[in-house]
Amino acid sequence: MCNYLFVYGTLLEGEGNHGLLHHARPIAKQAKTKGKLYDTKQGYPMLDIDSEHVVYGEVYEVTDQLMWKALDELEGYIHEGHKDNEYDKVVQTVETDQGEFEAVVYVARDRSLLQEFIPGGNWRVWKEDLLEGMLYFAYGSCMDNDRFIKHGVDQHFQDCLGRAVFKGYTLRYNHVIHDGGRADMVEEGGVVEGKLYRVPPEAITYLYGREGVDNNGYRPAIISVEHEGKMVDHVLTFFVLNKEKEVAPPDHYSTEIIRGATGVLSEEYVQKLIEQVHALKNSDVVNN
Repeated sequence: MCNYLFVYGTLLEGEGNHGLLHHARPIAKQAKTKGKLYDTKQGYPMLDIDSEHVVYGEVYEVTDQLMWKALDELEGYIHEGHKDNEYDKVVQTVETDQGEFEAVVYVARDRSLLQEFIPGGNWRVWKEDLLEGMLYFAYGSCMDNDRFIKHGVDQHFQDCLGRAVFKGYTLRYNHVIHDGGRADMVEEGGVVEGKLYRVPPEAITYLYGREGVDNNGYRPAIISVEHEGKMVDHVLTFFVLNKEKEVAPPDHYSTEIIRGATGVLSEEYVQKLIEQVHALKNSDVVNN
């Protein structure tokens, strides 16, 4: 039996039914699999099998048979092929930053529950009331004010709460465009520091455009970060959608990052950023 489970709704960390996975081993917090995500309008989503779309979620290792039984009860799964199943169980490929896994996925059987398609395939982002504004974690060029000023949106980024830390991730420049790499966070251990902002809806609209959400650049995600020694939930950030081999960023981009980080992030981390860029540039020279 497959011991990996892909979750995408109320079983996600921080959601109402996550307690059922208390003794499960987390494998990946940034994961995706094929499917279309729908809101049931009953407080939870459903994944419909589909090869053209993706759904984002988390992967856990579940070895306790009693836990599987509790999960089946939650999902209204009686046994394979039962006419009264609310969900069916399938095994399909799940992609993570650590590689691919074959994982159990609970998918829609009662299709009458598929009420509204969720663009982007992310339940936590869909649930957030972005029209009310929210907290935002910037870790790349959006730590710097210059482009905010140039674009006439700096007034939306005045409420900076200071330094925040996102553990379990490493900064990589693996969003590659014509002049070099752009920043991303990869789930491979480590720590990413950034600025935590409280932003209005206008800032979120701007960020979606700047990050190329509708053009396969970055995808929005809701994370938890550490700020002033406490965990802060429901924080918006952005991950690279299609990760490539890391290359050095262009000078103007790395300048924005270093300038924005200086004086807010730790001196040790800023120095690490500088050294990382230098190492990538040297590597690019050697490889070329």
